[in-house]
Amino acid sequence: MSELVAGIDSSTQSTKVEVRDIGSGEVVAVGRAGHPPTTPPRSEQDPESWWAALVDAFAQCADQIGPAGLNDVVAVSVGGQQHGLVLLDEAGAALRPAKLWNDTESAADADALVAGLGADGWARACGSVPGAAFTISKLAWVAANEPELLERVAKIMLPHDYLTWRLTGAHVTDRGDASGTGWWSPSIGDYDLDLLDRAAPGLDDTVLPRVLGPSERPGSVTATELGLPETTIVGPGTGDNMAGALGLGLRSGDVAISVGTSGTAYSVSATPTSDSSGAVAGFADATGQFLPLVCTLNATKVTEAVRRLLDVDFAELDRLALAADPGAGGVTLLPYFDGERTPNRPDATGVITGLRSDVTREQFARSAFEGVACGLLDGVDALATVGADVSGRMFLLGGGAKSEAYRRAFADLSGRSLIVPEADEVVATGACVQAAVVAGHGSFDEIAVRWDLGAGASVEPSDIDRDGVRSAYARLRN
Repeated sequence: MSELVAGIDSSTQSTKVEVRDIGSGEVVAVGRAGHPPTTPPRSEQDPESWWAALVDAFAQCADQIGPAGLNDVVAVSVGGQQHGLVLLDEAGAALRPAKLWNDTESAADADALVAGLGADGWARACGSVPGAAFTISKLAWVAANEPELLERVAKIMLPHDYLTWRLTGAHVTDRGDASGTGWWSPSIGDYDLDLLDRAAPGLDDTVLPRVLGPSERPGSVTATELGLPETTIVGPGTGDNMAGALGLGLRSGDVAISVGTSGTAYSVSATPTSDSSGAVAGFADATGQFLPLVCTLNATKVTEAVRRLLDVDFAELDRLALAADPGAGGVTLLPYFDGERTPNRPDATGVITGLRSDVTREQFARSAFEGVACGLLDGVDALATVGADVSGRMFLLGGGAKSEAYRRAFADLSGRSLIVPEADEVVATGACVQAAVVAGHGSFDEIAVRWDLGAGASVEPSDIDRDGVRSAYARLRN
């Protein structure tokens, strides 16, 4: 067999591994194992559960490949959920469960951080204004509520850093994921220790990981339980959104909308961005450029709740939504079911207006899809406001992209053609791309072309009153 690469996607819900042929990009094996469920406002997981899931997922891949197992894997890389706070002691044990990105207990701590430096100050310093999702807010929460733990912290990590550390023993991160902490500046390319001190005064900066460049190698695999050869190179890894951009072959001007439990909209920029409103996070990407991004807490969880209330399966929910006219007969749903990150309303709940005595199940279903779409398209507008070019291709990905009702809502309400990628797991694919780069098999652009990344079905918009639908949503939002 030819040489292989493995890409890891460790998300809130599960860890997935994708093994690809390094030359053609063909997928030869896929493994997946779940994580313990979480529910905001307290959303926490034991980092050991991610490792156990990774071991399971690699075992599935080895079984699919056959007698050779994983012996031909030459490189591996990790794409992980952003922002999670992992605290380890000197022995490498987790001091507490990791607070995940969608844990909102630190909302008050985020507000205090912003009040101390001002939104403009934060945006200038690190490209983003901290909300409850950011790692720095979670560290401030630990400092305020569990201060005795800080004295025992030997290493601070993000979820992808933890898995890279378990793979290699190296305490490292990359610029993409580091840019979501709140204490690393994309514009200067280094830590801002004044920001760290605002969250946890007196914390020794030696607990922070070394930040690697886009193709630097932290080492080779030292963990034996995965079945990987010891010669397997490990890439620097990155955050899930940065890996998703790699998996799409995203170019400057392209915009990606990901509809999962949460939602994101992001684009690639050649220059750093900052937004004092807090809507756009000024992240770095995994290639040396930048990735301005908007994230919402509520996406498919909204349509799942509506599906449960209507007591139908997913196919029937799609059918109901598509049977209603655009605009859902004036029914408008604000999808802030579990609070919201963008806009920053951690204590918000969902709202529905326009109900009349003749309201139908179809209109209720349609309003849920349109509400989620309007929220994320507001995010695309916000990207343009901070100077990001969003005039290129528009991709729709994530679990929601499999829904015809979501495809129709985003195409119609944006008025743009959508590309729905053939690849289901763009984060794992992006991690495979990074692994191929660090193994010396081409540049990011060369691999994107060779593997035909971003190919998919096109969805064309219908001629509807999109301005009327989005205006009704904006009035309710405000």
